[in-house]
Amino acid sequence: MSRPSSTGPSASKPCSKQPPPPQTQHAPSPAAPPAAATISAAGPGSSAVPAAAAVISGPGGGGGGAGPVSPQHHELTSLFECPVCFDYVLPPILQCQAGHLVCNQCRQKLSCCPTCRGALTPSIRNLAMEKVASAVLFPCKYATTGCSLTLHHTEKPEHEDVCEYRPYSCPCPGASCKWQGSLEAVMSHLMHAHKSITTLQGEDIVFLATDINLPGAVDWVMMQSCFGHHFMLVLEKQEKFEGHQQFFAIVLLIGTRKQAENFAYRLELNGNRRRLTWEATPRSIHDGVAAAIMNSDCLVFDTAIAHLFADNGNLGINVTISTCCP
Repeated sequence: MSRPSSTGPSASKPCSKQPPPPQTQHAPSPAAPPAAATISAAGPGSSAVPAAAAVISGPGGGGGGAGPVSPQHHELTSLFECPVCFDYVLPPILQCQAGHLVCNQCRQKLSCCPTCRGALTPSIRNLAMEKVASAVLFPCKYATTGCSLTLHHTEKPEHEDVCEYRPYSCPCPGASCKWQGSLEAVMSHLMHAHKSITTLQGEDIVFLATDINLPGAVDWVMMQSCFGHHFMLVLEKQEKFEGHQQFFAIVLLIGTRKQAENFAYRLELNGNRRRLTWEATPRSIHDGVAAAIMNSDCLVFDTAIAHLFADNGNLGINVTISTCCP
């Protein structure tokens, strides 16, 4: 294909590190390509103190809630605070011989009770506290960063795994960066710690990945800014099976899942009288790239397809972001 004209030398260079989804392939229309940029690969490959909140429910509990909580409820939930990590001690609840509680995660790392220094063995169940725990709604562990939900102890772990208020990890794929922080701090982190990532303005751009024939696992990353939001564009090459390499292309929103539902994106390979497109809702960076690749919920193509659209080892992907009607 003819290489799209570039708006500037914004190149990103590659770094080493299921059946494909529905795709359409047909002859291209003669429309002019959008603004383009050359992108090379970006790189290879809290435990907060629980908030004062509790709500009494009927025996057996169930269901979550939100809202103001009385001091009496706070006093009740404080009885379940682990003296080591300050998270809640939830069923099954074990005590030392003197009756002191410690959560199961911390208990596995201790040789004696952190309160009285007594023996933690043999294991003694505290059935009375377990019954009380089943009648209380506990606050999410991320209440201090904004989550107002209170939940039955059986629902708490599952919610916290996907809570919108949990810390965000660095969204760069293949990087060894262990940064975590708030959503508001993500872009600042990317600009200071990952300066090689190029950002282009506009809802229509061309993501030009260079040197796609490099061996091994490689990532190409760039940012697209439009509609007052930032989107991360990722092209990842992996060897799923020995000798069989595949490319995975996806768009992530630097934002929450709810915000991501307001947008749609289209990826298009175009050239040599062929066209391959993929349209979807962007994922939040909370979900990350790995889950999308595992489920093939992205544009997937193999090296043979890539070579059909590549020009001298460079692959241009037209990226269009649009807003969804409410």
